[in-house]
Amino acid sequence: MKPADFKASLSGASPAPGLDAPLAALWWAAKGGWDQAHKIVQDEKSTDAAWVHAYLHRVEGDLGNAGYWYRRAARPAASGSLEAEWEQIASALLQDRNG
Repeated sequence: MKPADFKASLSGASPAPGLDAPLAALWWAAKGGWDQAHKIVQDEKSTDAAWVHAYLHRVEGDLGNAGYWYRRAARPAASGSLEAEWEQIASALLQDRNG
């Protein structure tokens, strides 16, 4: 899936079938479904899920918890806009999956 297709899918009622947990959580986060997004990634062990988890806690305003998850993701803590971070994560995850 290309980033433009992923963003276009936000007009739907649910994520596209076959999205892995980090991308599905990002999808829900973009739709304002923080709780749903958090449920999806909270027990995932991948660094990609940790990155999304960090983003979610940043959205929540819990920067201490976000910092923990950025470290688990081996990523620097984001300091730009939430929108820019969402775009960065989505693009990186989609690029990884599209090879």
